[in-house]
Amino acid sequence: MENSYPACLKCNIGVLIPLSDYGREGSSIRYKAWVCTNPECGFSIRIDNGEISRGSEIRMATK
Repeated sequence: MENSYPACLKCNIGVLIPLSDYGREGSSIRYKAWVCTNPECGFSIRIDNGEISRGSEIRMATK
């Protein structure tokens, strides 16, 4: 089965892909953030401590 991701409604060019992370105690957090694949768009939506935020910059981890 092929993965299909939702279109980005902000730019209508990219698609939204899920990003995962690890919690403070090492547990896996699936789909913590969704980001647009169009680098010029920059749209993102994420969950932090139960709060939903959008538009903040998503960076690569330095670890």
